[in-house]
Amino acid sequence: MKKILIVVDMQNDFIDGSLGTKEAVAIVDNVVNEIKKDYDLVIATRDTHAPDYLSTNEGKHLPVEHCIKDSLGWQIRTEVLEAVESHENYQIIDKPTFGSEKLIEVLKEMDEKEKLEEISLLGLCTDICVVSNALMVKAAFPEIRVAVKKDCCAGVTPASHEAALMTMKMCQIEID
Repeated sequence: MKKILIVVDMQNDFIDGSLGTKEAVAIVDNVVNEIKKDYDLVIATRDTHAPDYLSTNEGKHLPVEHCIKDSLGWQIRTEVLEAVESHENYQIIDKPTFGSEKLIEVLKEMDEKEKLEEISLLGLCTDICVVSNALMVKAAFPEIRVAVKKDCCAGVTPASHEAALMTMKMCQIEID
């Protein structure tokens, strides 16, 4: 598996739910179309919180309940999930925080079996979870091409989306 796509948190709460934005709604078709391209593996992450979210450190800094496990908001958007599941090789990884250590473990296991060539990321939110995972991937695989599909991402605001893209570019993550 040489060409990997990571679909970050394309969940209902981030699209049109409790933390949704019009920019997030606007990228759904782009995301579905990108997922349908020729990738050896598609990994989708799912932001996953417990009912006590508001009492966690993250909940104290972002006091909006979202992505509570098994809720409608936690679910990956239907058409995105269908595109992910249409791949012969796909995985879904639940993650309790912005960046996923489990994602890095899975990628390292794959790289040991067959050297990875390219890892692309897309999803929500550019300025929180996409940038966190992209930087973790780049740190773990400094010699592999890591890219972010900018037209398949949306941030909390358009300005913070652009700032995150610039941060990633400065860290040698390619912006496609």
